[in-house]
Amino acid sequence: MHDTIVTLKKGEGRTLKAGGLWVYDNEIDSVAGSFADGDVVSVHDFDGYFMGYGFINTKSRITIRLMSRHREHPVDEALIERRVRDAWNYRKAVTDTGCCRLIFGEADFLPGIVIDKFSDVLVVESLALGIDRLKPLILDTLKSVLAEDGISIRGIYERSDAKVRLNEGLERTKGFIGPAFDTKVLIQENGVKYLVNVADGQKTGFFLDQKYNRAAIARLCRGKKVLDCFTHTGSFALNAGMAGAASVLGVDASDLGVAQAEENARLNHLEDRVKFQCADVFDLLPQLEQQGEQYDVVILDPPAFTKSRSSVKNAVKGYREINLRGIRLVRNGGFLATCSCSHFMDPELFAKTIKEAARSTRRRLRQVEFGTQACDHPILWAADESYYLKFYIFQVCDEL
Repeated sequence: MHDTIVTLKKGEGRTLKAGGLWVYDNEIDSVAGSFADGDVVSVHDFDGYFMGYGFINTKSRITIRLMSRHREHPVDEALIERRVRDAWNYRKAVTDTGCCRLIFGEADFLPGIVIDKFSDVLVVESLALGIDRLKPLILDTLKSVLAEDGISIRGIYERSDAKVRLNEGLERTKGFIGPAFDTKVLIQENGVKYLVNVADGQKTGFFLDQKYNRAAIARLCRGKKVLDCFTHTGSFALNAGMAGAASVLGVDASDLGVAQAEENARLNHLEDRVKFQCADVFDLLPQLEQQGEQYDVVILDPPAFTKSRSSVKNAVKGYREINLRGIRLVRNGGFLATCSCSHFMDPELFAKTIKEAARSTRRRLRQVEFGTQACDHPILWAADESYYLKFYIFQVCDEL
């Protein structure tokens, strides 16, 4: 086991040496020994220095994902148990574990797998060949570790239907792992109840990463008129409603999302004050502006406009446009919450884009708060891909 040796070119492996977990195809000098894609190999520097064990997949540009840096810790059941236990102990220490992300890929040293817990249901997304093979072991271990704390998991659903699996030579797949169950799961977060559709919602069914950002915006919404754009299943809108907003309009282009948002509003007895509309935000914002609408709080939580470095330029245009429109709809002294969940829209570029949008509206922004993803999605320094969510709250002021 782990007999195949991958040797890096001289001067390569910078990401690995800085603490990251990825080796790209163009960094590899040679592979000695026989292997199949998905196997665990030893990674050595150009001079033979041992750097760790990782999965190899020659179909992927990310050819190796590192699992262990220590020769005495091969990739076996003991290592998986240690990784899973560490991930669970971390969540218990930092967050409410009723619903949270239990495993966050590279940031939990289990590259390529994400596992979310919604009450007593797990949703798993596997994105890499090597970890895909270990998926049954990881899930069984996780169930055992949770059981030690009296948590019984009634079902597991797989949402490995992301396009990036194709880069690994994997098919997109979704469905039950084990017995079938009702895929509408009731959860509670920040005191708000939601029915999460783990089979048909976006990604794993609900965006747990905005938990504390939702609470931050709720503090500003009492008695206010609120517009929530790209509402998905209504989470920001419902937090505003629970905080005592006078009226909330949530907008999303998905019929399914809006239907779920309306169901969630009824669940929280907010349907009289929190309304939803199915519309394209880019079309609706100029219309609201033309109608002379003004809001006390505008929330912009768009999907990632870019999933690659090559499309960043177009993404900048999209972010600039919605921020410009959003700022115009905020009354003087009101608040704008705006975010980007794209890793490729780095913090500096996102800040610059918002600044340009504000300049075009001749209005001033006063930063109230800056946040990132919730702490159950930890940012592993040196693994840049683990830092993706940027969240700002600004007060919007007219020029003096």
